[in-house]
Amino acid sequence: MAEIALIVGAGTGLSAALARLFHKEGMSVALAARRTDKLAALSKETHARAYACDAERAADVEALFKSVVADMGPPNLVVYNPSYRTRGPVAELDPQEVLKTITVTCFGGFLVAQQAARLMLKEGHGTILFTGASASIKGYARSAPFAMGKFGLRGLAQSMARELAPQNIHVAHFVIDGGIRRGDDPRANERGPDGLLEPDAIAQSYLHVHRQKRSAWTAEIELRPWVESY
Repeated sequence: MAEIALIVGAGTGLSAALARLFHKEGMSVALAARRTDKLAALSKETHARAYACDAERAADVEALFKSVVADMGPPNLVVYNPSYRTRGPVAELDPQEVLKTITVTCFGGFLVAQQAARLMLKEGHGTILFTGASASIKGYARSAPFAMGKFGLRGLAQSMARELAPQNIHVAHFVIDGGIRRGDDPRANERGPDGLLEPDAIAQSYLHVHRQKRSAWTAEIELRPWVESY
């Protein structure tokens, strides 16, 4: 039976690379985003099903999982990839924008992971992967909301890994420490060869973690370009 992968927060870049790789590996792919029209080309390329879902809303997330199960079966690989950020001096930040950043970056991760865990506990196995950032481990100036959200997502991943690993559910967090190449990215020339993270290379690491034997599971992995200072 083919594996079923659900990517929440699908679009271009990393999520598209994940969809292509999972499809190539023989998985059935489900893509979720607030707007499904932007997923038409990717869905056609990867034979994926596209679902409308606002990860900030518990009802949307619950409906997403019910639809995926009904259409495809229970997913045994779930990736949480949405991101939102607001920048500025802490004294001038808009509280509503701060709340949205935390809700999309962290709370949505909880909603998706909770639904995934409920299914995987019934199935007796599964993988839940969270996409983090440099801000998961470093709070940068003028970027407090994003750091709050990404620190929270990392904490969620650590707690879930410790709780669910003994029940054969692999939970891992990825610190993406550097810029991800997006199309013909002008930043690539500034950084030199391989100065940006290639989406396809990141996707290979996600697949590797998913495929790990449970005698040697990874709970967190940091990925960065070779020229990145840290």
